[in-house]
Amino acid sequence: MKSSRLVLSLLAAAILSGCAAVGPDYQRPAIAVPAQFKEAAPGWKVAAPADTLHKGEWWLAYGDPVLNELMAQLDANNQNVQLFLANFRRARAAAEGARAGYYPTVSASGGTNRSRQNGNVNNRQTLSLDASWEPDLWGRVSRSVEAGEADTQASVANLANARLSAQAELVQDYVLLRITDEQSRVTRSTIDAYQRTLRVTRNQYEAGLVTRVDVATAESQVRSAEATLLGYELSRRQYEHAIAILVGRAPADFALVPNEFMPVLPAAPEALPSTLLERRPDVASAERAAAAANANIGIAQAAFYPSLSLSGGIGGSASTIANLLSAPARTWSLGASLAASLFDGGLRQSQVDQAVASYDASVAQYRQIVLQGFQEVEDNLSALDLLAQEAEKRQQALDAARDAERLALNQYQAGLVDFTTVASAQITRFQAEIATLQVSGRRYTASALLVKALGGGWDGVMDSSAVAAGSLGSSSTTSSSATSSPVTPPR
Repeated sequence: MKSSRLVLSLLAAAILSGCAAVGPDYQRPAIAVPAQFKEAAPGWKVAAPADTLHKGEWWLAYGDPVLNELMAQLDANNQNVQLFLANFRRARAAAEGARAGYYPTVSASGGTNRSRQNGNVNNRQTLSLDASWEPDLWGRVSRSVEAGEADTQASVANLANARLSAQAELVQDYVLLRITDEQSRVTRSTIDAYQRTLRVTRNQYEAGLVTRVDVATAESQVRSAEATLLGYELSRRQYEHAIAILVGRAPADFALVPNEFMPVLPAAPEALPSTLLERRPDVASAERAAAAANANIGIAQAAFYPSLSLSGGIGGSASTIANLLSAPARTWSLGASLAASLFDGGLRQSQVDQAVASYDASVAQYRQIVLQGFQEVEDNLSALDLLAQEAEKRQQALDAARDAERLALNQYQAGLVDFTTVASAQITRFQAEIATLQVSGRRYTASALLVKALGGGWDGVMDSSAVAAGSLGSSSTTSSSATSSPVTPPR
């Protein structure tokens, strides 16, 4: 009777003290956050989005139906996204496994035995139901659950980051493929112009008006442009292969038809977040990793304290099954045990020190990712601003080069200048065409990278009707030729 009272007393003490948890309670690591971005344009206001908000299908701002279809395929078939989705399921299962530590373990067993001794045959039937429970006196289980939940939330953020990274890469590869199509179109148009000039030069050579050097120079221009066209074809095929992999297809089974339609270049945002901590999934993942590392400190410190185990069982043993549950055959047991390590050569302390060091490392990584995020935003804001100015200058240079080429051809046919002047004007115009397209490609790339740096667009769904001045959509360019919210995988 006294032993029963002792067990009940220990049980009550365990329940009352189970709410305590050793180890530090988690506080989000502090980091200095600027009030605004250095490269933000005058008049831009501050926004405060949260990473739990659905960012919308930000790629719709590019106004390209083919890109929209590729995004749908990416979401369903990209293998890197599927990898992080599997990691999320694994983390969620591990978190559920940690919760099992709150509950007792119950087992049942039964058996039959037949023996012979001194000529007598004995039959024995047994049945038992046993339970054991280790109360969470020092918060080891609660800290394990805390770490599991943080790991699960981090895996959700990793999944979102993998999806966002793949989407941004798809936008870049797709736009650069279309830019390459434009470069190929310009090059083919240039080859046609060079061939016309070559015919004129040959006619003039046969008439004795020019030398063989002029003909050779004109032929060299044609062959050089043809070689350049092959280089663009190689780049296009490589972009096409990269897009195929992103959407989960084999390159042999995937093709994109060239067209003259260019995606819209979204206008620069009118509102920017003052902090990336609640926006970018990689920042959210790093912050949740710090929370998990903090919980692991408590798990390590709990090993210094004794553990209490409570056990009990009920069963029966009889010669027949009918008598197995009768009062004389019934057995029961109830017990408690207390265990503690008295000496381990410093093992537990080293484990605590390792957990603290891991936490410090996760905090440093979190702060570094935040700083890198700010750098990425600033870099791409600068790029969008300065590339827009460069695009305007490139367009002016292209317009001038076209006029110079036209004038040189007219003067050459009139016999006023030699072919060197024409060749120089044609090369200058061709280089200006290509340089203008290259700047446009860089602007598209900076746009996609800014979306990624901001954690997935701005203001929900970006305004797809906004077109930046001087984009490839304009006629002037194309006329010549971490919180504790419910954990679910984000979409």
